Amino acid sequence: MTQTTDVLIIGAGPAGVSAALYARRSGLAVTVLSKGPGTSNLARAELIENYYGLAAPIRGAELEQRGIAGAERLGVQFVTAEVMGLTFKDTMDGFRVEVGGALYEAPTVILAAGAARVTLPIEGLARLEGHGVSYCAICDAFFYRGKNVAVLGAGAYALHEAEVLRPHAANLTLLTNGQALEAALPETMQVNTQKVEALLGQERVEGVRLADGTTLPVDGVFVALGTAGSTALARKIGALLDGNVIKVDADMATNVPGLFAAGDNTGGLLQVSKAVYEGAQAGLSAVKYVRQQKER
Repeated sequence: MTQTTDVLIIGAGPAGVSAALYARRSGLAVTVLSKGPGTSNLARAELIENYYGLAAPIRGAELEQRGIAGAERLGVQFVTAEVMGLTFKDTMDGFRVEVGGALYEAPTVILAAGAARVTLPIEGLARLEGHGVSYCAICDAFFYRGKNVAVLGAGAYALHEAEVLRPHAANLTLLTNGQALEAALPETMQVNTQKVEALLGQERVEGVRLADGTTLPVDGVFVALGTAGSTALARKIGALLDGNVIKVDADMATNVPGLFAAGDNTGGLLQVSKAVYEGAQAGLSAVKYVRQQKER
């Protein structure tokens, strides 16, 4: 099932909700995709007492709930779902976001789902990034045709990356790193639940050393821990990064036409006030972009 909207926002924290408010007040249809209330960085804050207009400290979760309620009152649609991937539409005139069994399409997308990708302090992991360690299956699967690869992760995001790789790889193993599986896997998929001690290889990945001392020979390791945050989604579609930060201009636009980013994923001051401003700017920029597309 495919649903369409004018502005698709990934993330329901202060940046995403602020973007939604400005885009909706401009008359556009707005859909916000997130893992649900209570999952943003704001919701984890015990008390907020440095934000304009608050006479007394307020719990982060309550401030989040107030923001979402205000956007819902204006007609913003909130959908609780785990985002798996971000791609271009077949016609290349917009974007497609995959969430479980559903697809959402829009001419513009705003990334507001938080900061850097999740990684682990595994020996060799950081050193071999770009040399057999990848964070994007859809980007790099082509380079591993007929090779042995592993996916590091235990959830739905890891399964999604594994499914992208399966048609290309000669052999594929899901490494849960000692974690319990959080997703139902096909019976044909190989799974190893041991903890990963190290990635082996000097110039490129050559294997993975497991907790029992055995070595799994692989040519590549795809890291898919937790869920797909803004940085991972940006990387998948070709948006420029500066380390773990999405590069944007003053309009919060990335180098990909129609793709904007706001909030913690753009770096700088990790505060609600900064996220709200960037969300507002991203929402207004998205409105301008959609209107220009409709006039073409």
